[in-house]
Amino acid sequence: MTSYDVVVLAGDGIGPEVTNEAFKVVDAAASAFGFSIKKSVLDLGTERWLKTGDIFPDADFNAVKDHQAIFLGAIGDPRAPVGLIEYGIIAKLRFDLDLYINLRPIKLYDERLCPLKGKGPKDIDMLIIRENTEDAYAGMHGFVHKGQPLEVATQTMVYTREGVERAIRYAFEACRARNGKKNVTLIDKANAVRAQDIWTRVFAEVATEYPDITTDHAYIDAACMWMVKNPEWFDVAVTPNLFGDIITDLGAMLQGGMGIAASGNLHPGQVSLFEPIHGSAPKHAGKNVASPVAAIMAGAMMLDFLGEKKASVAIEGAISDLLCSGKIKGVGTGVHPCNEVGDMVVEEVRAAVAKA
Repeated sequence: MTSYDVVVLAGDGIGPEVTNEAFKVVDAAASAFGFSIKKSVLDLGTERWLKTGDIFPDADFNAVKDHQAIFLGAIGDPRAPVGLIEYGIIAKLRFDLDLYINLRPIKLYDERLCPLKGKGPKDIDMLIIRENTEDAYAGMHGFVHKGQPLEVATQTMVYTREGVERAIRYAFEACRARNGKKNVTLIDKANAVRAQDIWTRVFAEVATEYPDITTDHAYIDAACMWMVKNPEWFDVAVTPNLFGDIITDLGAMLQGGMGIAASGNLHPGQVSLFEPIHGSAPKHAGKNVASPVAAIMAGAMMLDFLGEKKASVAIEGAISDLLCSGKIKGVGTGVHPCNEVGDMVVEEVRAAVAKA
């Protein structure tokens, strides 16, 4: 039996609850499809920092590298300075493991979840590729005269030819594999942020290698507008880090909100990170009211990355069927008990496999 080594970082707030339900489903799918998940749990997050002062010790980080995937529940707690734990864990994983692709599927399963009038599942099914290690997030920033009236703060956007090209090439390959509308849209702001001309030029060069795929272009402000007005136009989009951070949350709302959206932080062929994109919601922690749907979808993305595509499809199909049938009435806090949703998805996966 094939076994996969996975690091589990449940994290803060509702993280442990949604992570538990995600692996309840992942383990059920693994059993049904004949593989296993070997989990290594790391106690990282705000509680550990408060007790020991440790955020991500070298020994723990080195252990992560020997695994095939990482699952993160949620990070963040108001008892810690803003960004301290997030940057110390999530950013460290992204940058030090060179997880250069942020993969965000935007797919509507049930029209009831969409805030747009007249739009349904046939209209919202896109894949956004966000470059994940450069741009304004590269960490090149500083302050002069900090705390004084004439304080100056700077942050540098960084784009390398290698970083831009590998993200764009991944987008074209993903589009080809997806076999949808066969279109890749570049989203940037090269007319105003002139350094992003490197994106324009590299995109045009790489596109010549994919004659079966059409291309389009939109500046970030227009892309946000078109995503709301005509989301059906989008198939695969590729974008720099900062704009990707913004537009993927807009996309998440089109599919039903943070309670259903999942992401992958990838370095193809190497250990990669999967997580629901919602926050840690400390005020809801321990109450069994958080929706685990996004975490379960992140688990499905993880299985797809590991090569267990049938299991991944089965989990996604179970979520879709439960939403469309109304058995899962929504993906917001308090709609269902957290553990109830996990149990429902497990039952649906097992039923679907038994029928097949």
